[in-house]
Amino acid sequence: MDIILHLAGWVCIVAGVFFGITGAIGLHRFPDFYTRIHAASITDTLCAGLIILGLMLQSVSIMMIIKLSLVLFILAYTGPTAAHTLAKTARKENIEPILDPAGEES
Repeated sequence: MDIILHLAGWVCIVAGVFFGITGAIGLHRFPDFYTRIHAASITDTLCAGLIILGLMLQSVSIMMIIKLSLVLFILAYTGPTAAHTLAKTARKENIEPILDPAGEES
């Protein structure tokens, strides 16, 4: 049973790292502010969630699992809230999205 939990923990951690790298690539490749916020918030929340879940599966202490659960709850709440606030403020400041990155007329 320990080997299964250990392997499941590593799978979650590796998947979290993959989503973190994917989000970083998205930050550089997407054309405007709104798509970059989307890439950062979705992959950041998923990345942190999977890494913390993997650490919880590998933990031997119940106190460590409780602490990681609290960190996961805080990150799951603050990440999307911060992205929403940034997008709302950008819209209020009249930052327009790029609708056609190639600059061609439809």
